[in-house]
Amino acid sequence: MASQTPRSPSSPKAQDKNRKTALQESTMQPPVVPAAEGAQESHKVPWATLVKAYTQIQLSILEAQRGRLLASLNPLDLNQDLPPPMPPMPEKKSWGDQEPLSKVPFQILTGHQHIVSSCHFCVDDTKLLSGSYDCTVKLWDAVDGSLIRNFENGPKAPVLECSVPADNRRITAAAYDKTLRTWDLETGKLLWKISHESFISSCKFSPDGKYVVSGLDVDCGICLIDAENAKTVSYVRDHHKRSVTACCFDPDSQKVASVSLDRSIKIWDVTSQATLLTIANAHTNAISNCCFTFSGHFLCTSSWDKTLKIWNVHTGEFRNRGACVTLMQGHDGSVSSCHFARDTSFLVSGGYDKTVAIWDVAEGYRKLSLKGHNDWVMDVDISSDKKWILSASKDMTMRLWNIEEIDQIPLVIECKKALGLKLEQCKECDRPFSIYESDILSEAVTKCVFCRIDAKNLSAKSSSTEEKDLPARECSLMPTGPFE
Repeated sequence: MASQTPRSPSSPKAQDKNRKTALQESTMQPPVVPAAEGAQESHKVPWATLVKAYTQIQLSILEAQRGRLLASLNPLDLNQDLPPPMPPMPEKKSWGDQEPLSKVPFQILTGHQHIVSSCHFCVDDTKLLSGSYDCTVKLWDAVDGSLIRNFENGPKAPVLECSVPADNRRITAAAYDKTLRTWDLETGKLLWKISHESFISSCKFSPDGKYVVSGLDVDCGICLIDAENAKTVSYVRDHHKRSVTACCFDPDSQKVASVSLDRSIKIWDVTSQATLLTIANAHTNAISNCCFTFSGHFLCTSSWDKTLKIWNVHTGEFRNRGACVTLMQGHDGSVSSCHFARDTSFLVSGGYDKTVAIWDVAEGYRKLSLKGHNDWVMDVDISSDKKWILSASKDMTMRLWNIEEIDQIPLVIECKKALGLKLEQCKECDRPFSIYESDILSEAVTKCVFCRIDAKNLSAKSSSTEEKDLPARECSLMPTGPFE
């Protein structure tokens, strides 16, 4: 039996070969190494943890952006690398300034949904009254501009005009549905309602609160209503040749002035129910509105011919001469409304050029033009203390202008200097009036234009009376017999 060849002991080459084989095996199957003490076992991260981490990252980014935005809005932050601030949301302001040289603050009253056709101060200038084409009549607080009430049972058609008497007990309003309504001012309760056969273009309470006069469109006349029982006192048809555009009472509630599309003015007496005065062709275009001074001696008319005229309706001499004061170069379009201050020191008018003009009545020039409305100015009024002007517009708003310091406004001062005017006090009625400094008779003028006109008319009337009496006196002095 053959014997096996004995193996030789391990040689260095054999050891190297065995070492390489071990390395290959270790590479293919790494040995399991026991974990160190306190070490955590590796595993996958749960989805809930990932979502929570993502949310925290997003919140951190938002907070950082917010911090940068707040820092950019900080006026003390001088970091120029920050992004520009976001534009602020437009804020609606109720007060504003006019042109740089005028500086007349005003408050905007919003609440109507259509054209605001009429506006008035009432209750000692603490309340405001308005009528609108949105078929409502509203009462406002003049202090903060808040709405107090809508008058109940209002018309179903656009309101053309509203009016309030001096005692502030009631108000009246005329609408396109041919109705005239009267409410209690304090309670807002409807007192009475009447309907006309013709459209009503205008309505006014008498200052004493006894009557309401309305201007008629198709009938071209006026209608006088008893304010207590709503009974018709007088109905005057064809008072004018064309539609009546406006009417108003004198301060004594004894006369009614009416104006028309036929360009005429009529003064009608309440007691005798007869026409006292007619001025034909008073303007070159339709007359839109009229108002008396608080003395009742003068009447202002506004017209589509872009002018206003002040007429003396107190003396008989006026009926023969027809003299008046014309106010021009105040509006660029038709003049819609006019109103005198209580002391007749100035006049306010509204126009279709979207402006409110303030006039120096004595010298017949425009002191200031108030700009702020975005459409036609439909109506204007002046507070009793002469500190505020109220205007109603086609832009569905009213504006309350503060003119308390109008004589200190640079634009007004510059205008007076340009015209060479200085301010004086009337010794007859204490009204302030302007005169020209260059006038050689300026030192001798101590009365306003109204007192001067009244004095002139009185003098002319007395002279006329003396002339009539002169033949009688001469006859009485003549000898009665041929030889005496």
